[in-house]
Amino acid sequence: MDYAVQTEYSDPGAYAGLYDALPDDIPGVGAVVRNLLIHYRGGGIEFTGDRLAEIDHRWVSSMLATDQRRNGTPLAEPREPVDRIVGCCRDYTLMFASMLRHKGIPVRSRIGFAAYFASGFNHDHVVAEYWNGDRWVMIDAQLDPADDHPFNPLDMPTGPFLSAAEVWLDVRAGTRDPDLFGIDPGSPIGGSWFIRNYVYLQLAHLHGDELLLWDNWGEMSASLDGADLALTDRIARLMLASDNGDDTATKELADLYPTVKPAGRSYITSPTGDPFRWVDLKRPAA
Repeated sequence: MDYAVQTEYSDPGAYAGLYDALPDDIPGVGAVVRNLLIHYRGGGIEFTGDRLAEIDHRWVSSMLATDQRRNGTPLAEPREPVDRIVGCCRDYTLMFASMLRHKGIPVRSRIGFAAYFASGFNHDHVVAEYWNGDRWVMIDAQLDPADDHPFNPLDMPTGPFLSAAEVWLDVRAGTRDPDLFGIDPGSPIGGSWFIRNYVYLQLAHLHGDELLLWDNWGEMSASLDGADLALTDRIARLMLASDNGDDTATKELADLYPTVKPAGRSYITSPTGDPFRWVDLKRPAA
């Protein structure tokens, strides 16, 4: 896959012209992303109704449409927190990817778990990796690098963030406690079944289907009962091998993905509280 090319999800569509005035440097692009988005749980503002529903924006073009209806100014023009697009980590990463791809820079999203939001717990999270010409650089575009962090969020080391594949294989080997992974400590939305579902989300994002974190399809389920664990093991091992430069594993994943990808629709379990439902994965017309 060519990660320098927009996907259906990252394509800004009719709003591409807004990107022409973006900063040329990576930190500057990250700052623009944070100017546009506010996290629905971590932004310090409680959003409800139509504002909370913005977390279900599936496409960057839809996010930008919402921003321009509300603000109507260049993307780097300061927005008040309450006027930003309500989203989550996936949206920060997807917007960042969209902006870098516009510049011809390869970038991909990474699904997994972060150890840096709470001591002793690993929250589900999405970060980006961009190709700097020599290597993939991991960056958390949601974090302001000017804040106090135990690592550089512009070039993250191995450890603070673990991919879903890594966590799944460690849980299967008995070296990690699955109850320490999920959306919040003590929440029923976490544990082995949740980690397994995120392996499939990681696979989808890797192949350009940058789905919502509450999209569900195919092999995903709220239990391990009857689940094809061997298939999940295989996918996780292939993704780790591909990360380590194994071209054969990369090709095998690409051949396998069409057999497990969403078949044009998703069962959405949105945090908005709306009834869970099937939705079509069809990008709106420009």
